[in-house]
Amino acid sequence: MFELSVEAEFAAAHALRGYQGKCENLHGHNYKVQLTVEGSELDAIGLVCDFKELKRMLRDVLGRLDHQHLNDVGPFRETNPTTEILARYIYNELSPQIAALTEAHANLKCVRVWETQGCSAAYFQLV
Repeated sequence: MFELSVEAEFAAAHALRGYQGKCENLHGHNYKVQLTVEGSELDAIGLVCDFKELKRMLRDVLGRLDHQHLNDVGPFRETNPTTEILARYIYNELSPQIAALTEAHANLKCVRVWETQGCSAAYFQLV
């Protein structure tokens, strides 16, 4: 089994509805996102998939979140834009794209989102 990871960053603000503390107020983070792909088969030139394509897909999704007030972005209008929910959102956006890119020879294993250097949340699905 092979495993590939790429990372990207974005900046955004959010406010956690119902949170009892400072995070209930509008504040921002410089998020770091890592996606990890796994696959057991290589293509004709020896790749699970192209890093360049993974980075492009990740940047496309993060571009919709970058420099936004996340509470005002579609999926987070009703759901708190916590780090956990962000990881799940990014996973759900990218999982079908990665399966299509690799002709289902690889899958998105995990998305990890850091809201600070020492605090992260990951989302993955058990198969």
